Order: sequence, then structure tokens, then C-alpha cells
Amino acid sequence: MRDSQRPVLHDDPSGAPSESPAGGPSEGPSDVRPEGRSDAPGDARPAGPRTPSRRALLGAGAAVAGSGLLAACGTSDTGSGPDVKAGLYGSHPSRRPHPSPSAHGSHGLHGSAGSPPPHGSHKDHDGHGSHGAHGSHDSHGTHGSHGGGGSGGRPPRGYVTPDGPEVAECERERGTGPVRHFTLTAAATRIELGGGRTVRTWAYGDELPGKEIRVTAGERIALTLHNHLPQSTTVHWHGLHVRNDMDGVPDLTQRAIRPGGSSVYRFMVNEPGTHWLHPHVGVQLDRGLYAPLIVDDPREPLSYDREWVVLIDDWIDGIDGRTPDAVLAGFLKRAGRHGGGMGHMGGMGTHMNMDMGDDGKGGGGTANRHGHDGHGHDGHGHGRGHGRGDHGHGGGHGHGSARRLFGGRRRLWGDPGSVDHPLHLINGRTARHPHTFRARPGDRIRIRIINAGGDTSYRVALGGHRMTVTHTDGYPVRHAKTDALLLGVGERYDVLVTAEDGVFPLTALAEGKRNRSALAVLRTGHGSAPGPSDRPAELRGRLMTADQLKAAASVRLSSRRPDRVIDMTLTGNMARYNWAINGRPYSPYQRYPVRSGERVRMVFRNHTRMWHPMHLHGHHFALPHGGPRKDTTIVLPGRRLAVDFYADNPGLWMVHCHNIYHSESGMMTVLGYRS
Repeated sequence: MRDSQRPVLHDDPSGAPSESPAGGPSEGPSDVRPEGRSDAPGDARPAGPRTPSRRALLGAGAAVAGSGLLAACGTSDTGSGPDVKAGLYGSHPSRRPHPSPSAHGSHGLHGSAGSPPPHGSHKDHDGHGSHGAHGSHDSHGTHGSHGGGGSGGRPPRGYVTPDGPEVAECERERGTGPVRHFTLTAAATRIELGGGRTVRTWAYGDELPGKEIRVTAGERIALTLHNHLPQSTTVHWHGLHVRNDMDGVPDLTQRAIRPGGSSVYRFMVNEPGTHWLHPHVGVQLDRGLYAPLIVDDPREPLSYDREWVVLIDDWIDGIDGRTPDAVLAGFLKRAGRHGGGMGHMGGMGTHMNMDMGDDGKGGGGTANRHGHDGHGHDGHGHGRGHGRGDHGHGGGHGHGSARRLFGGRRRLWGDPGSVDHPLHLINGRTARHPHTFRARPGDRIRIRIINAGGDTSYRVALGGHRMTVTHTDGYPVRHAKTDALLLGVGERYDVLVTAEDGVFPLTALAEGKRNRSALAVLRTGHGSAPGPSDRPAELRGRLMTADQLKAAASVRLSSRRPDRVIDMTLTGNMARYNWAINGRPYSPYQRYPVRSGERVRMVFRNHTRMWHPMHLHGHHFALPHGGPRKDTTIVLPGRRLAVDFYADNPGLWMVHCHNIYHSESGMMTVLGYRS
């Protein structure tokens, strides 16, 4: 069957599958032909192991993320690029929002783990799952988990398992390389945030952020995690295409590492880029458990003198006795849902086999089954911001009615976040005692910016400078100049700047959060340091968002119809705190099926009043019309966004909102490869 005649399978969770004729869009991305791989359609195998040779650079050393040394398994070049006509982060929705079902009961069953642990290196796991899928109670308050699987649930059959032969074969096809050994210890500790101010928190070692992990594409990581926390934990490798059993999702890809236990993560790394690591258990991410993960490109195409890795974070842990667990518990208590997040959520999707099926049955969502848009903006219900009553206790704050956030002439609607973090940090330092980066006038500096926050989107600018965007989420883009960048939770951007002479603020303004900000300083000469209230003019200049960027030719997807369409309507509200996908809170037994080699389109529709930074594990998707390759992107209220990716990494993979309070309340689901 020719591509123009290929039917498209729609996995609409509200009913049976439908087929639509494949009439291709007028524009879209082009074939992915990264350097070092065959140009033949469908050839997604790596060209074979290389001997890494680092490029000599001045200052901070070798660079990452440029030429696209990508590995994939079982890819066939079929389908089409996104055909949605997008505004900022998506087009207007096709229909009125539907209210989400609230949680049916406040105490889920305390069942066994959602899936068996992978074979191999993991040991000392807490497979009993007695307090929810991703953790257990402790003296520090409730923390919940990503899973609500009760004792009556069981994984659906017919899917690739994380430790299955398909996963092992895919890892074999990635090749072999030198092994780099690392050790992380997750422990309770005291961290100094600047000026002698210390907080009690959890961190990797005694550093915030954790010590940078840096490898070169073509090398293997062997990292041992020792868990000295009072809770179970894992490590997730945000942005990496790891083998599925190393992805770090408790009771889906592994059993959580219990207190006192340890685990070894081993996998091949073929994608250069700016990435990071963090736990995937409860709200541990909103403590101090995160670190940069930089993968250098042995064929680095960029030329620069110095490198600056910048991690931005919103901070509440240990301030006046507060913890992220208490924040989440407060939201749930106000909503009448007692317990610790997903581990105690009852109701739909928590006690049953949740195979959405190739026939689309079992979902109960509200999405348009054909994935087409209607006309105009949905100006009612979930299409606009919150009223005051939507915010409340547990660290939330009232923002009043719908917010318009201005970026130059652009208006960003809705509520970016709901937790009033009292501090915002860059590289573990407060704005009153900022981290300082030193360079010389005229130096060309590569800045790798990572939003490691739990609930906050940031507008970032470097005073006195324009930035040239070169990468987002590790993938190269056509270079574009801007004054400021918008980063959702989990997003990363690489930029180049040429340093002026003097002292300049790098400011990260928390979107919609009472003018709060984080600060770092670039110093190339004499002058007084900027203060915490300084706001560089560039914050009011041109604002760059991901939808304005275009993928570099080496990584651009082809303009083709997808083989499968999966509709994901984002539902919930602050009053009920019932965040979900297609109206169903997360269960580790959920499956939206895909098959290896398919071109898959996910269609997000945001029927809430909040921003949702949606993240896909183990893959990168393409934004519409030749847009950048990403693993995380903001879906604004009332908007529809269609993204395409190739199913080239078999296993069970999470799709979730990276606002940790939304995901822990249910806005997560699972893509499962059919075996």
C-alpha cells in the first residue's frame, strides 16, 4: 500500500478504532538522517561503535549535543509529520472541555508491585508495594507514588516487558563502548544555600545540585545508587534513550530501591546533549535530588571558549518546617482526598487491567476520535485561568482570575504553577548569595540551561546580552537569536553568548509567581554585583518559545502520515486536585499500545486552566511543521498540540506532566509496545 493510501489507526480511549484516509499535510519535518547513519529510509541502526575523541576546547572542556549520534531499534520510516496548525504550544481545542471524574474514595488498596522487577543488577528492592506503587510512608510525611495498582490489578498481556528479549536486542544494537563508572548516594543532609543559610533536605552526597555526570556519546554508563534515605527511591535519566529496564520508574520498569539498598544502572549512551537525572518516586524531585547529565559530542560542531551549566530550581524543602510531601498532602486534604498521592488514590484505573487496546476500548476519554480541530478558542470552563477559590492550602497561593503573561507582544494564558516556593535557586544558591561564573570579555560561552524545578516555569535572560539558541532538550535546532527564553519544568536549552565587559545578571523569573526570581552572575570585569531585585531589560524583550524554533536538518522528521494516533486529553482542576489523562488517574497497568517501527502521533488537548509540561520517556518527539525534537513541552490551557515520534525503543514508557504535583495526583499514563 502506498503511503498516500495508508489508513491511520486511532487509539481513541473512548471507543473503537477508526481509520482516516492519509492525505498528507502541506508541510512537515524531513527525514531523520543524523551524522553517522545510513540515508536509506527506515535504517535507524547505529553505524557501529566509534572510538570517542574529545575535541579540545578552552575553559570548561568538551561540548555536547550537535551532530545527532542517535541510536534506534526497529524503526521504519512511515507516517507523516504533525498536521495541526499550531499557535503558541498548540492550536485551539476542538470541543468544550469535559469535567474530570474525581477520585472515587480516598484509600486505594495496598497491593503488590505493578510489574515484576527487571532481571540483572537490581537488588534490595521493596517489591511488596504496601504503600502504593512508588514508595512507602515514613516520618517525613506522606509521599505517595506514581502507581495506584491495587491487589486486584494485573498487567495486561501481550506487551513487551522491561526485561524482555526485545529490550535486550535493542540495547545490543546500540553497540558497545568504554564503560564509565559512577556512584551516587541519596541521603538526608544539610545543604548551605548561601550566606550561611542551611536547610535539611535530601540530596546526592552533600552537594546541590548533585555532582555533574559527564560522558561522551558512544560510552556506557555504570552507575551505582546507594539509598540512605528513609524512603524508597530510583534514578530516572531525563532525556536519554536508555534501555527500558534502566528507566527508573518504580513498579513499571523496576522495583524501587528500598532504604539501605543499592542498585546498579548500566546502559549505552548514544545521544549527545544536555540532560539531567532525578528520582521518579513521589515528590522527591522537589527536594534536592537532581544532577546534570552532560553527554559530549565527539564530533562537536560548535566552537566556544567556555561552558556554563545552569540548573534552576524552585525550593520549599526545609523552609519553616515545610516539605514537598506536606504540600501535596495539603492539596489532597483540601480536595477531600486523604493520603499520599497516587499510592492512596482509589477509583477509576487503580484496580483493574487498563489495556487501552488496539481497538481503543477501556479509556473513557473525551478526545475527538479523529484528532481534528474545531474552530476557535474554547473560552469557557477549562479554557481560562483559575478563580481565587481554586487555590488553597498545602503551599498553594491565590492568583486571582485568569492571568495574561506578556512576552513582548505575546500573551500566555493560564496558570503556570500553584505552589508558592519561597526560594528560587540557580546552582543551589539563592538570589541574595548568587553563584558567579567568571570569564573574559569576548569569550564565547555555551550556557546549558536546565529547569529542574517541581512546579515553576521560568523566563530566563542574561542582562546586556542576546542569546543564540542552538539546542533544546539535547537536539540541535536552526540557530535563532533571542532576548529571553521560556523554560517549562524539565525543559533544557543550550545557548551561545559572546561575553561583554562587566558584571551581568542571569535572571530566571518565575512565571506567574509574585515576581519571584533566581539569580546568577556573569563576571568578566570590575563592577558591583546585581541585586536579587534586578530585572534586566531583556526579560521584556523578545521571548523565545519552543514553537518558534525549527529542528536542524540532521534531526528533522519527515513529512508523513502517522501509523497511529493516540489522543490524550489533560483533565482536572485545583478544587478536586484530580489531575489525569483522559479522565483516568494513573495506574501502572494502563497501556496505550504502539508497535515497533510505527510513526506515532500523540495529540494533547489541555482541558484545564493550568500549564502542563508533558514529558515522554525513552523517546524524542517533533513539534509541528519542522519544529524541534523534544522530550518535554508545555501544553497551554485550552490548546491542542500534536507531536510525532518513532516507536524505536521497545518497552513500557511513561507519558506524564512534569509538574510533580500534577503527576503525583494522577496525570500520567503508559505507552506499551506490543510484543
